[in-house]
Amino acid sequence: MDLLAEYRRATMFFEAGDPSGAARLLEPIVAAEPGNASVRQLLARAYFQSAQLNRAETQLRELIDRDPADHYAHHVLGRTLERLNRHADALRHLRIAAAMHSGNDDYRVALDRVQTRVEGNR
Repeated sequence: MDLLAEYRRATMFFEAGDPSGAARLLEPIVAAEPGNASVRQLLARAYFQSAQLNRAETQLRELIDRDPADHYAHHVLGRTLERLNRHADALRHLRIAAAMHSGNDDYRVALDRVQTRVEGNR
């Protein structure tokens, strides 16, 4: 299997709005190259976009375990946990992402939304 060709094909599927198709193509690539963060990140995003949230969480936690300074993985993990209605867990990762990349408005909006939700449940 030509992994690069499959990755490019998966990227096309993802960009064309078929995250499930992209995930099917990416899974064997991640299995063959488990240390490739770019492929794992796209797989996590494909899972997130196709509402395979537990699978997205698994991939994102692996990315963070390998690189705790990956602000994007923290952000998407926070968003994933938010969608799973695990707001208190999400808040931690959204705070980390926002602190690491303070100029990102999307990070701030997600953090504020979840923080408001958590504070409202106290």
